[in-house]
Amino acid sequence: MIKINENFLKLQAGYLFPEISRRVNTFKDQNPQADVIKLGIGDVTKPLVPAIVEAMKSAVDDMGTAEGFHGYGPEQGYGFLAERIIECDYKSRGVSLDKSEIFISDGSKCDTGNLQEIFGTDNVVAVQDPVYPVYVDTNVMAGRTGQAGKDGKYEGIVYMPCTAENGFAPELPSEQVDMIYLCYPNNPTGSVADKASLKKWVDFARDNKALILFDAAYETFIQDDSIPHSIYEIEGADEVAIEFRSFSKSAGFTGVRCAFTVVPHKLKAYKSSGEPVEVNPIWNRRHCTKFNGVSYVTQKGAEAAYTPEGQKQIQEVVQYYMNNAAVIRESLSGLGYSVYGGENAPYVWLSTKDGMSSWEFFDLLLEKAHLVGTPGAGFGAAGEGYFRLSAFNELDTVKEAMRRIAKIS
Repeated sequence: MIKINENFLKLQAGYLFPEISRRVNTFKDQNPQADVIKLGIGDVTKPLVPAIVEAMKSAVDDMGTAEGFHGYGPEQGYGFLAERIIECDYKSRGVSLDKSEIFISDGSKCDTGNLQEIFGTDNVVAVQDPVYPVYVDTNVMAGRTGQAGKDGKYEGIVYMPCTAENGFAPELPSEQVDMIYLCYPNNPTGSVADKASLKKWVDFARDNKALILFDAAYETFIQDDSIPHSIYEIEGADEVAIEFRSFSKSAGFTGVRCAFTVVPHKLKAYKSSGEPVEVNPIWNRRHCTKFNGVSYVTQKGAEAAYTPEGQKQIQEVVQYYMNNAAVIRESLSGLGYSVYGGENAPYVWLSTKDGMSSWEFFDLLLEKAHLVGTPGAGFGAAGEGYFRLSAFNELDTVKEAMRRIAKIS
């Protein structure tokens, strides 16, 4: 008798974004003439910048010649990309890394979900609340949790509330935890962490032999020079932290797929006997077994993101999206909404209208304004009463969305 992994049956009705799509499609079927604006899922709208396009075209030409053809590449990624990552993303910020600590992949969503596989299922997981759903759901699938309660929280996970009352900054856990997921700039709240805040977490992890899984997918959008872009800017972080980065939002690779994860050699986990074990070779083993690498063409495109032309062009796109975020912030603030984020991240987080639940507010915007956002409750119990809007769209579309909200406010 074939048996199912019953941990999957613990998962709640559906992953957040497919559920949003289902509701939107139902509405559009019933209202075929409606012009629906989408500021929900964090998908970019601007095309790839010219420097990346030209690099990928050249790489395709390479693939059409006997001399330039590339078959299976190294699972960890090509050295030419790892070198640019180290030079531009880390060395420039005083962080020293080796190429063997960089693992190129097809997305941070995949990496944050897959990396938990190499750690024991008896580890206690702590997450910010609200939180990117993948962190929770993949640990549910692995069997680290019990069932979900009526509030959506799973038994066995330590939830660290992030609300307006605490400045969207979680307190250190009072209980023993082993795996700590942190995301900065934060998805969904748009909050950031300064060096003092990150040092507090690094010190906690070192004192408790815990691991920090640090999602920095939105670091390109940081506008404040005092805010660190990497957790490795904090002394000792390379002993307790794994960092995730992505080209999806920074370089527009949501449909191209390229990211990377940093697993320092100094990072240790422990056997049940207490004996320390280096994490890097274990992740390398898993990576090589279950992943065939990112294509040569894609990695040449990612490499071009680090050229002077690529950097200039990408920053222009980033500033375009951040201008959109400013328009959203200013418009909603003027309408009396409590608004957060949108200053160092492409997401604006707001309190719902008149104490509505997150999904009630979602339905209001969809039905009355033909506008799609993301209900805060979909990110966790502490997200109830909040709502996320994305700056990834065209400026005229964002302005029209704000006019529609104004009409129903």
